[in-house]
Amino acid sequence: MISLVAKNIFRIIFFVLLQAMVVNRIDLFQGLALPFIYIFALLMLPLQTPRLFVLLISFAVGVCMDAFTNTIGMHTSACTLLGFLIPLVNKVLAPREGYEFAENPTIQDLGIGWYLTFAGILTLAHHIWLFFVEAMGFGFFGHTLLKILISSLATLGLMVLAQYLIFRPDNRRRT
Repeated sequence: MISLVAKNIFRIIFFVLLQAMVVNRIDLFQGLALPFIYIFALLMLPLQTPRLFVLLISFAVGVCMDAFTNTIGMHTSACTLLGFLIPLVNKVLAPREGYEFAENPTIQDLGIGWYLTFAGILTLAHHIWLFFVEAMGFGFFGHTLLKILISSLATLGLMVLAQYLIFRPDNRRRT
């Protein structure tokens, strides 16, 4: 149990620092693609994590990102929304027989289809909230929508790549 908590804390710190020190400095498609790889740490929280802890951890990660990027409350609000939605999306996407106790929200445990649906919904929700808060309304709707779509695809692509780099395949995969 302690090693699981330590592993998740390390993962969160690593991805927040990776986002703040490396990914934020990458300019893709003239600023249209802004991947937010730090949300990968939130999406990798174990399925059994209590809702309150998911919300508190998400809030803390958002505060850290706001501190690094000097965006007062934008990441905090988007991450808190993400923390609210994670248990709901897990419940909606749960297999009929439910999740096994040791399963994690990974491609290796639940399959690529499940992961793309899970991460896609949550990434899109996070990005919609973040970019419309950044735009302060719907004035530049088309540009903001394009930014949301491209950034969501870039983030999702990096998260799938990270899945294959971090986790070892095993025989528990569902199709």
